[in-house]
Amino acid sequence: MSAATAAAYLESIHHLILWSGYMTSTVSDHYANHLGPIYSWMVGDFHTASASMSDYFDHIGITTNSSGCAIDLGCGHGVQTIPLAELGLRVVALDTCQHLLDELETKAEGLQIQTVHDDLLTFTNYIHEPIETIVCMGDTLTHLESQDQVFQLIKKAVEALAPNGILCLSFRDYTTNELKGDARFIPVRSDEKRIHTCFLEYQPDFVCVHDILHTKASDGWEMSVSSYSKLRLSPNDVEQAAKDQGLQLINRFEKRGMIYLAFQRNSEENVAQ
Repeated sequence: MSAATAAAYLESIHHLILWSGYMTSTVSDHYANHLGPIYSWMVGDFHTASASMSDYFDHIGITTNSSGCAIDLGCGHGVQTIPLAELGLRVVALDTCQHLLDELETKAEGLQIQTVHDDLLTFTNYIHEPIETIVCMGDTLTHLESQDQVFQLIKKAVEALAPNGILCLSFRDYTTNELKGDARFIPVRSDEKRIHTCFLEYQPDFVCVHDILHTKASDGWEMSVSSYSKLRLSPNDVEQAAKDQGLQLINRFEKRGMIYLAFQRNSEENVAQ
């Protein structure tokens, strides 16, 4: 594609987005109707992604110690769930997208995985014992409606964790290095049949994510666009919220704009009242 053609393409997409305004979908509708069916393609090779998570869990010391139970919040098609289950943990895998849960179940044969179709903050309805490990990764945390809901989820997680239990969070940092102009168009993945591009529009408390998908048809390319909002979470604020609940930070790093935070609950006395 020539530079002139690329510029014209970006301009046409920009006009389309401006014309459509902020008619965003809910997260669950966005995934059910747009992202869910292409999510595994978008992520890429599953075994590579899950192996990376397995290495991360090993690095921060996730093992089977007491209850042998873990929770994966916003589990998707199982990039975190499968490595946790392969450690011998019984995993409750919760997501709002049934399509992704169905994909996960095809990978779960022989593993102790219970899939749950529900909202993130309901996870305590599905646990009946202290939990060794809770993970909420892959930018899921930004899908909540407010920072207060994020802090509420952290509080619920702390209350559910067993002593020495681990909470892992990851999310994209939209609060620093705000993209400008054409840099807001982000190529996600493409092949001979699909082209997936994101366009970001920043607001004070959230970023509107426009997922633009071009699919090759018999008579040309078909375009579909769906938009939803993600929270602009400060990594330091999230870290402090966890510490305020008595958790100890055991690992923090950034990789390509994604923040990874791992905390440990040391004892019953550490939980804030």
